[in-house]
Amino acid sequence: MVIRRFGVPTGVPAVVGDWAIAVAVAGLMLGTGWTGEHPGPGPDALGRVLLAAGGLALAARRRAPVAVLAVTGVCAVGYQAMGFGALSVAYLVAVYSAVRAGRRTVTVIASVALLVALQLTALAFRAGPAGEVLVRARSTLEIAWLVAAFAAGEAVRQAEQRADEAERTREETARRRADEERLHIARELHDSLTHQISVIKVQSEVAVHVARRRGEQVPEALLAIQEAGREATRELRATLSVLRDDDTAPPRGVGDIPELVERAGKTGLETTLTIEGQRHDVTTTVGRTAYRIVQESLTNIVRHAAATTASVRIDYRSDTLALRIDDDGKATPTTAPVPGVGLLGMRERVTALGGLLRAEPRDEGGFTVQAELPVERTP
Repeated sequence: MVIRRFGVPTGVPAVVGDWAIAVAVAGLMLGTGWTGEHPGPGPDALGRVLLAAGGLALAARRRAPVAVLAVTGVCAVGYQAMGFGALSVAYLVAVYSAVRAGRRTVTVIASVALLVALQLTALAFRAGPAGEVLVRARSTLEIAWLVAAFAAGEAVRQAEQRADEAERTREETARRRADEERLHIARELHDSLTHQISVIKVQSEVAVHVARRRGEQVPEALLAIQEAGREATRELRATLSVLRDDDTAPPRGVGDIPELVERAGKTGLETTLTIEGQRHDVTTTVGRTAYRIVQESLTNIVRHAAATTASVRIDYRSDTLALRIDDDGKATPTTAPVPGVGLLGMRERVTALGGLLRAEPRDEGGFTVQAELPVERTP
């Protein structure tokens, strides 16, 4: 949401600006009433109170423009009846504010009623031909000022509408460009990866099928390749679905981690999974992050660690989901590996959730990845 304020200096709260305008107008009205003619029989004190009240009412012109319009109009009639012939600057500001707020019909009706009331009041206190001439002159001046205030309020209102429309147009343009970029990325991924992964998947499945038809034992590595090809295909489809704003594919989460551990075991790595604590549902973001951490950790172990065993531990705590992935690979504290893209990606995911991540060699040898993800239980 973009908030713009017109008529208030930058850095000054709107309420301070409104009060400053209200006090200034009240001072102007009091000064005009003090120095101007006062031919009427009304008490001076009440008239000056009405002059000040009309100005100070402008402090609420943003919150209640119609109410301020009514208050300033009543005050104008009141001090006119008291004999103060000051021009109702407060009512003109109220007209401007009400029109700017979009209350044009109410403003027109109120202004016509005020002009009639002011003319009747002036005629009642200014008898004679000279008084009638003065009333007509003042009525013409008041109408001109009212038209000017109305036009100013309408001009500012239209300017604000055009600014809001321009802002919406910019947001829509940026959103459309982002959508186009997502579709472009989706097409690039589809063209560059789908074919190659499909070839790997088909070739592995053919090899498994031929081996079984011949009665041969299918190597575990070949089965792992076949399963990895299927998983890569599912992952790629899910990624493309997200890029295309398709929410039909369910995201991977904590419930899919056992499948990850089992699949890693088919590569010849001895894997174990331990789940502690009372299991409870977590948000989709936390579940997806936990899945990616375990996936990346097991992938690194299989590819780089030269390990024989790996363990995955999931600990459900009251306010966190704790993960720990250990291996007995070749990493040692004196030969710490350089963090790669996978570890950096894990750290970015955990940091975005406000969690903690440790990824370092163990003292007894091997590598450990530990993560604590703040959880907000889903209902």
